[in-house]
Amino acid sequence: MKEEKLTGRGKAKLVVRYLRPVAWLFALGLLMSLFSQVFNALIPQIVRVTVDSVLGTEKPQLPAALAGALPIEALRADPAMALVWAAGAVVLFAVLRGFAIFGQRLFLARGSEGFVKGIRDELFSHIQRLPFAWHTAHQTGEMIQRCTSDVEVVRTFVCTQLVEVIRTVILVAVYLYAMFSMNVKLSLVSLAFIPVVALSSGLFYGRIAARFKVADEAEGELTTMVQENLTGVRVVRAFGRESFELGKFNEKNDRFSELWIKLGRVLAVYWASGTLLTCLQVMVIIVCGIVESVHGNMTLGEFLAFISYNEALSWPVRSLGRVLSDMSKAGVSLDRVGYILRAPEEKDAPEAAPHSAAGDIVFDHVTFGYGETPVLQDVSFTIPQGSTFAILGGTGSGKSTLVHLLDRLYDLQEGRITIGGVDIRSFTRESLRSQIGLVLQEPFLFSQTIRENIAATRPGAPQEELRSAAAIACVDEAICEFPEGYETLVGERGVTLSGGQKQRVAIARMLMQRAPIMVFDDSLSAVDAETDAKIRAALHESLGKATVLLISHRVTTLMQADCILVLDGGRVSELGTHAELIAKPGIYRDIYDIQMSSDDRRLLGKEGV
Repeated sequence: MKEEKLTGRGKAKLVVRYLRPVAWLFALGLLMSLFSQVFNALIPQIVRVTVDSVLGTEKPQLPAALAGALPIEALRADPAMALVWAAGAVVLFAVLRGFAIFGQRLFLARGSEGFVKGIRDELFSHIQRLPFAWHTAHQTGEMIQRCTSDVEVVRTFVCTQLVEVIRTVILVAVYLYAMFSMNVKLSLVSLAFIPVVALSSGLFYGRIAARFKVADEAEGELTTMVQENLTGVRVVRAFGRESFELGKFNEKNDRFSELWIKLGRVLAVYWASGTLLTCLQVMVIIVCGIVESVHGNMTLGEFLAFISYNEALSWPVRSLGRVLSDMSKAGVSLDRVGYILRAPEEKDAPEAAPHSAAGDIVFDHVTFGYGETPVLQDVSFTIPQGSTFAILGGTGSGKSTLVHLLDRLYDLQEGRITIGGVDIRSFTRESLRSQIGLVLQEPFLFSQTIRENIAATRPGAPQEELRSAAAIACVDEAICEFPEGYETLVGERGVTLSGGQKQRVAIARMLMQRAPIMVFDDSLSAVDAETDAKIRAALHESLGKATVLLISHRVTTLMQADCILVLDGGRVSELGTHAELIAKPGIYRDIYDIQMSSDDRRLLGKEGV
């Protein structure tokens, strides 16, 4: 899948879009971080003043107001009391720093969750409005991984690591100010190591970005494989494919693990070199500090405070490399998330408006194909309002494609479809689809109760209507046999029910919609012929003036229709009533002769045909 990458500016815009609503929380968090760093920077100064001016004889280098308020002579006279005061001051600033850290974490946590919630909300909302063709072209497992793992990577980087960079900048600024106020020469030596670390981190970042992308793609493949295995667990068990599936999983898992092991090696080299640089910096500062102290350019208290500041700087500066390496992961994840958000949504034409789906349905010279593969070629026919129209054809003849075009799951390429003389492209998609009830051959049921599934098209409908719809679909009796009846929880993808029960529940759900156009896309394929006949009889009595489209491979399901269309190779091969089609040679009569067993004829006798 060829994906266009976001530019650096595009990634920044994407992040800012979701940061804007919670920017004030991040600002408060960073302000608390500033207070935390200031309080932490004051502790070494307490040590410096205690060593140099209380225990020693140096004049305290403090602001005039603070120096005047500090009883230096009294503290020098009682060193024990001086140490108690010093310890108390350290505890006070530590407590204040603790409150600042609490505020920092609280505000940043709230901002972080607000940021990621905004991304998730827009992702889910956007996915709901993407064309059906987009969904069929992308693997579910990979899209789930983009919406979960990749979003979490972005959140971690922006809300943790990027904030850590800003916090580090604040720390460096505060500590360097304190260090330069004590010894400029030694501060310059310490400062010289920062660009060295930054340069090594930049080189590392460039090397690791592509590897993170490959690892992320491998994770997407692994997630897709697991999702497909869990979804198709019945097929796996039925055909004894456990060993085969395990082998596939092990192959992808081994590749995924191997990629991360290689990444681990690169990370290990980076962290080892980073540790070497840090130790070298500390060693140089200690040696230079001793030289400065011996020459009288630095007091013992300043030396101790300087070493404390240098130690405090070493880890945050070194962690910039980790942030830059994670930036590569975040960049890849932003590309993957941005790919979904940039996908064009379904859009109605500017002149589109809600219309009533009343009147004849006309397919006028419709031609359509998936990519370069033609499916329908110059198809024209009319479905009178209130009639039952049947469609018969072999696999790949375009039966379901006709329904998808009518419901605008795919947009027309050539020709047009009208309802009551109004082009369906003039309908808003919402108004069109709300008036077309659709039952697919493989119906999807939500992991909810049977009652909630049937009431999905009309939430809050009374129980009597639910049972009436279920009775028409010949599933009410089966539901009542469950211990919890309509409150029975349907497992994932409806595994609690049999194939026929799922189809009948889906039919009941569609009947609750009360749509003027009802489409049954081979939706009775999983029920036996006798139940099929009962459902059709009940539907015939209850549908009233609704326009009904029946798609099936079973002739007995279609033969009572007002008109039957036979598709062959994407073209209209035959069109007429059952009696007209059976009276002449053709595809329909051939299928009729093949399918008409003695059981079928017995059922036809019961139906009075």
